[in-house]
Amino acid sequence: MGTLPLADLINWGWIRIGPPYIYLNIDPVLLHLGPLAIRWYGLMYVVGILIALWSIRGYCKRKGITEDVVYRVLWWCIAAGVIGGRLYFVIQQPNFVDYYLRNPIHIIATWEGGMAFFGAIFLGIATMIWRARKEHINPLVLIDAGVLFATVGQIFGRIGNIINGDIIGYQSTLPWSTVYVHPDSWACASYNLCGVPVEPAALYEMLTNIVLLGVMLYCARKFRRPGMLMLVYLYAYVITQFLIFFTRDNIIVDFLGTHVLKQAQWTSVILFIVLLPMTYWIIRISKPVPDGELASTYGIPQPEPKQTATDSESIENTNEIDEEPEVAVDNDEVSVLSEQESVEEQEASIKPAMEEGEGAEAHEPEQPSSSTAQA
Repeated sequence: MGTLPLADLINWGWIRIGPPYIYLNIDPVLLHLGPLAIRWYGLMYVVGILIALWSIRGYCKRKGITEDVVYRVLWWCIAAGVIGGRLYFVIQQPNFVDYYLRNPIHIIATWEGGMAFFGAIFLGIATMIWRARKEHINPLVLIDAGVLFATVGQIFGRIGNIINGDIIGYQSTLPWSTVYVHPDSWACASYNLCGVPVEPAALYEMLTNIVLLGVMLYCARKFRRPGMLMLVYLYAYVITQFLIFFTRDNIIVDFLGTHVLKQAQWTSVILFIVLLPMTYWIIRISKPVPDGELASTYGIPQPEPKQTATDSESIENTNEIDEEPEVAVDNDEVSVLSEQESVEEQEASIKPAMEEGEGAEAHEPEQPSSSTAQA
């Protein structure tokens, strides 16, 4: 009796693993709700945001970032990430002028797939700096929490890329190469690579994100200097992107007279150069947070608390209560003084009269007795 091929044992319809390749037969659209298409790509972003938000709660609490601040900043950063990531992706496309500028609706059509995470990083960091100043917290502490959030979210975003088939590597014969067979995947519909084995560049990125998350979680417990977690993330991201893009089938661009690297690789090189003085600057200005201090507000001037209407009423009531005894005491003192003055005046008027009476008695001549007069 012959043995079944390995492919038949793990063939689940939507995925079949070897030999010799990984075959994906997944419709990028999860389900249709009338004219609305719910795509795996968008769903993975939503799942990534929710899990990332849950995963950073403990870190934010340790650093003194309240839940109210987290939610206020979150929506701004999500909007900045989507806008920045989409715009940076669109401007890199060879059909940017012919397709996107002539059909602007496709610029905002994120449901079609296509995000460049460097754009999300740039606009996201700028947004966090702005919001940190509004919230009166240390921008570096907020960015540290933001990059931890991004690391978790990226893992699920890359799962969406794998399903969507929009991150394609070069054609390859490696045993772990990916073969897209669904006609609606980007590999088939946009790249004409249906049934062609390619390097799983999106899988490479997902695996590096998982490793980076482990490093970030370790560093989050060890580092006490704000901004260091951001530096770890940025260095790791630019290095891994530079290396992984050698496997991605993206257009090589002319830059400074060279025709060797792709646009994301040039972005990585420039950002790496910028990170060198930035590292020196952060180490110089950012001091370790002492025990017992909240990193989010340590060294950051805080505004004076605003007096509310209720507080004003309480203060007025307190003043009224404090003033009443003083008025009562003053009235009593006045009445007592008035009585004393009237008594003194009466005594003063009686005393002269008594003295005059005594004087009259002392000088009155004695009357002779009747017997003497008769004699």
